[in-house]
Amino acid sequence: MEAIENLKTRRSVRKFKSDMVPKEIIEKIVEAGTYAPTGMNRQTPVIIAVTNKEVRDKLSKLNASIMGGEGDPFYNAPVILIVLAEKSFPTYVYDGSLVMGNLLNAAHAYGISSCWIHRAKEEFESEEGRKILSELGIEGDFEGIGHCILGYADCEEPAPAPRKSDYVYWIE
Repeated sequence: MEAIENLKTRRSVRKFKSDMVPKEIIEKIVEAGTYAPTGMNRQTPVIIAVTNKEVRDKLSKLNASIMGGEGDPFYNAPVILIVLAEKSFPTYVYDGSLVMGNLLNAAHAYGISSCWIHRAKEEFESEEGRKILSELGIEGDFEGIGHCILGYADCEEPAPAPRKSDYVYWIE
């Protein structure tokens, strides 16, 4: 039942302290991401764990420019887990999304705040993004699925919104 409670209580946080998450906790969260279900168990997604502040800030600037603004779209979170998936597989978006879900829920289970930030697709289609992948030795036709930002909340945890009444339809 603890797992169900974890799923029900996780919330997206959009204000973080600059304190770094211990590497051993990041490793456990990343490991949980690698256990997400994937089509035919092909395990096509990859996770890039960014804790280097210079690279994190570079990605933040690139992400902000894509959305046409300034500021930090990563809300000061010190850790960015980027999920990409190989586009040649028909389930790549779903596979990468399940990895993102595992990362978000694992972070909550370890007491770490998180949020899914978009525009990874555009980031890694850019020349700068492709250069990062090349430098890491990531070859293939990958699409950015999302950024899972991690850190310690610098705000109250948001309250859950009421569930909508027509969320579930039954056929009995």
